[in-house]
Amino acid sequence: MSAHAPEPALADEAAPDERDPLARERAHLTASRSALRAMRADVESLDIRDVTANWVNAIVLQAQIDDRIKALADLAHTPLFFGRLNYLRAPGADLAEGARGEQFYIGRRHVHDAGGDPMVIDWRAPVSQPFYRASKADPQDIGLRRRFGYTGGELTAYEDEHLCDPAEAAAVSKLLQQEIERPRVGPMRDIVATIQPEQDEIVRSGLSGSVCVQGGPGTGKTAVGLHRVAYLLYAHRDRLARSGTLVIGPNRSFLHYIEQVLPALGELEVKQATIDDLVTREGLEVRGADPAATAVVKGDARMARVLRRAVRSHVTAPAQALMVVRGSRRWRVPAHELAEMVEELQNRDIRYGAARSALPQRIAHAVLVRMEQAGEAPDDRVQDAVARSAAVKAAVKEIWPPVDPAKLVLRLLSDPQFLALHAEGVLTQDEQKLLLWPKPLRSVRAAKWSAADLVLIDEAADLVERTHSLGHVVLDEAQDLSPMQYRAVGRRCTTGSATVLGDLAQGTTPWATRSWAEALTHLGKPQAVLEELTAGFRVPREVIAYASRLLPSISPDLAPVSSVREAPGSLLIEETADLTAAVVSACRAALAHEGSTGLIAADARVPALAQALLAAGLPYLSPGEETTAESRLTLVPASLAKGLEYDYVVLDEPAAIVDGEPDERTGLRRLYVCLTRAVSGLTLLHDAPLPALLT
Repeated sequence: MSAHAPEPALADEAAPDERDPLARERAHLTASRSALRAMRADVESLDIRDVTANWVNAIVLQAQIDDRIKALADLAHTPLFFGRLNYLRAPGADLAEGARGEQFYIGRRHVHDAGGDPMVIDWRAPVSQPFYRASKADPQDIGLRRRFGYTGGELTAYEDEHLCDPAEAAAVSKLLQQEIERPRVGPMRDIVATIQPEQDEIVRSGLSGSVCVQGGPGTGKTAVGLHRVAYLLYAHRDRLARSGTLVIGPNRSFLHYIEQVLPALGELEVKQATIDDLVTREGLEVRGADPAATAVVKGDARMARVLRRAVRSHVTAPAQALMVVRGSRRWRVPAHELAEMVEELQNRDIRYGAARSALPQRIAHAVLVRMEQAGEAPDDRVQDAVARSAAVKAAVKEIWPPVDPAKLVLRLLSDPQFLALHAEGVLTQDEQKLLLWPKPLRSVRAAKWSAADLVLIDEAADLVERTHSLGHVVLDEAQDLSPMQYRAVGRRCTTGSATVLGDLAQGTTPWATRSWAEALTHLGKPQAVLEELTAGFRVPREVIAYASRLLPSISPDLAPVSSVREAPGSLLIEETADLTAAVVSACRAALAHEGSTGLIAADARVPALAQALLAAGLPYLSPGEETTAESRLTLVPASLAKGLEYDYVVLDEPAAIVDGEPDERTGLRRLYVCLTRAVSGLTLLHDAPLPALLT
């Protein structure tokens, strides 16, 4: 492998390409940017009046044009291409043909010249795949792989790898390593230039199958999930445009941190949400919080059985015959026949609301049969009229009344007898007591709903009417979901697929996932393929090895992450008598380095540290606020650290982080999360003794 920085000019008689390859690559970059501007100008010049006169079509078309213009934006500090492939033959050519090899530049989006010839190939195209997967052992017909180095938006270096040259030994790419380790300010970036073979295999897996990725800190699981969405939109754009895609994250801070990744790849239409966003209904909001023991019961999958019983309990057996009047005739449907209709609908196991809508038609059909037997010739209009008649409506309301999901959950949590009736044999009496509110409330709007309550309402709503399914859902930090939350997500992809991302060792809720097999069953995707990422690319080896001391206690079945990054001196552990002063000093020292700094502390310590930082003249951001070159320090409560990363982390009082959780195991898991947020350096400061596993 050979690396190249800018070279001095050589003799004039040398051909331009021979004497200065870097200049040729820069020229191609300039030409590609020009071609991209021309592509954008072509779209901007479109006049929808030339295409359609229909105002509805015009609105839709204009929106598509606007999206296309945004997707063709040239981001000045984002390299338009990051690699080049020289094929030995034309891709797909027969070996016997001896076809001349082709050269392709690999980038974030496709760019073509005025004649339609490609100048940059989208990284998701099949021809780009060898950029990520080719190796000395399997060159995949690639003679040369070239990587480019950039400073800002300027191409400054390149590095060549001759995959089919036995004389050239395999080596680690320095440009690749520099890109992985590059200091970060602002939101999360894409990793399109650094995707590794094992990551690429997950990214390019098909739309029809679901994938679960178990990955330790720094293995790139979040980036893999986001890049898989981008790949699926490229490979199945029409299908996913109709069915939709969704990225689900643990909180708003996390979603804000990752929100620029997909737009940087040209994908602007992927929606993002938290679990609370999914289940929030009009007029309802989270205004309360459950004790941990109560939340565990509400999140248990057995609650689905309780809710199902409660919903179906509203159906009552017909008490009397139904009389329908049509003109001068009266038509009688006996109670036993009505009961048979109800039993048949119940046995079909369809949604409560769908069955309720079908019952009037069943009754009307029975009336039409009697009409025909009497010599009449009714048609479909007569059947619809009978189904809408006052007598049929009244009978259906009595037999199969409407169910309001929120009112149903309100009654379950307020009425001990109603709960006991439907939880019998499912929940113990002690569990039932945990569910009941101390003071019953009669109004849905007056109730102080918890996050777990809204998940129950969402489950009840799906029992009444089917939830709309999307084409693909990405679920990140999934290890913290309860079984009922998994069910809520699964309802959004019953006819689609899912990418589940998480790390069992980072589960910090009382109901944290115990195994992926169990979680995928609750999600409704038991056949999902489980992939494990164990190679770390972001967290330094010294830091991840220290954090991994906690694994035997928090997740003994998981293999520790093996970091590929050597960073001597990246871990500093100090005991101090004046903890707050030492933390402020460490933050100031970290800010002397390039990149972002995160001060992570137990939630209870955050107010005191905030006051100390301001007193020291160190302004700080809150999680979710975007770091800039001027504002690079973020004060992070331990409860919000998950999924975030900073170049330098100052970790305040590990013992306080552990003590801030309801039990030691959860506390150690929270500490494991906090220890693994650093990309370049971790300074751990403490006054109280460290947890035994870390000494």
